[in-house]
Amino acid sequence: MITSKPKILVTRRLPATIEARMGTLFETDVNEGDVALTADDIIDGLAGKDVLVCSITDTVDAELIGRLPKSVRMIAQFGNGVDNIDVEAALAAGLTVTNTPSVLTEDTADMAMALMLALPRRLVEGMQLLVRDGVWAGWSPTWMLGHRLRGKALGIVGMGRIGTAVAQRAKAFGLNIHYFSRARRPPGVEEPLEATYWHDLDAMIAAVDIVSLHTPHTRETFHILSAERLARMKPGSFVVNVSRPELIDENALVDQIECGHLSGAALDVFENKRGINSRLLALAEANKVVLTAHMASATLEARIEMGETVIVNIRAFMDGHQPPHRVLPDGPQAPGRVARP
Repeated sequence: MITSKPKILVTRRLPATIEARMGTLFETDVNEGDVALTADDIIDGLAGKDVLVCSITDTVDAELIGRLPKSVRMIAQFGNGVDNIDVEAALAAGLTVTNTPSVLTEDTADMAMALMLALPRRLVEGMQLLVRDGVWAGWSPTWMLGHRLRGKALGIVGMGRIGTAVAQRAKAFGLNIHYFSRARRPPGVEEPLEATYWHDLDAMIAAVDIVSLHTPHTRETFHILSAERLARMKPGSFVVNVSRPELIDENALVDQIECGHLSGAALDVFENKRGINSRLLALAEANKVVLTAHMASATLEARIEMGETVIVNIRAFMDGHQPPHRVLPDGPQAPGRVARP
């Protein structure tokens, strides 16, 4: 049992209420500058600390894990995805890794639905015409024609919590729900949605009008929309991605939009390590692509819930209990795992 306050390093600024609560419960060192820290910054900041509270902007790879001070026993991710963390290396080093699942479901599903509306109804383009040009000639019967959602087929890749929440919203808009997932959902999920399960992803994407991605980034899902699959998609269809950029072969997506095979894409995540793809930006300028700045979970409510989840994980661990949201390389907590003492 730990009697003194745990010492934590928080690599990015969090909502004020969360920082205040952390300051009460822990000896907290916050990155006041709120810019991504270098590996050396993280190592220096962790001297004498118990817990690293990181986010998706931090690369916690095997090299960094190997350099962590011996005092560090836990990596508490502020976020759902953990592909920025080498979880296998952390486990081998005796570190406990946690994340903040579940709290992002509703906000992310809202964003996916918003993007599904924005793209075929040309919402961004319509706004830009007024704001950028400052002139509107007035309504006409053929001006700014888009496409109706009702009656279209939506193909959801990954029918977990978020995928199901998206399906519920899409059903209310009159979309026909199709999905591909590792396992078929029970009748209690399928029947209210009138959802059709596909065991073959290639077959599904060739049959639907919109493909929406809701699966984590893993070895198996890297480029799940590969060049070959994008070419198999229904002509004139759309791609929506609020999950992870690694799920799509971005250059191949651009190819398929440029050549006219796909009508467009709405992306809240995209490759940005070397700057945003200039071809993707050109498509956005041409109103073939809608780009948003990784905003799917960007609500105050979600960020506060994420922070509270981080706090719960840290307190449980430091009190000698199993954190409720521990992450292991092979999924949920397995018996016999021993964290660093």
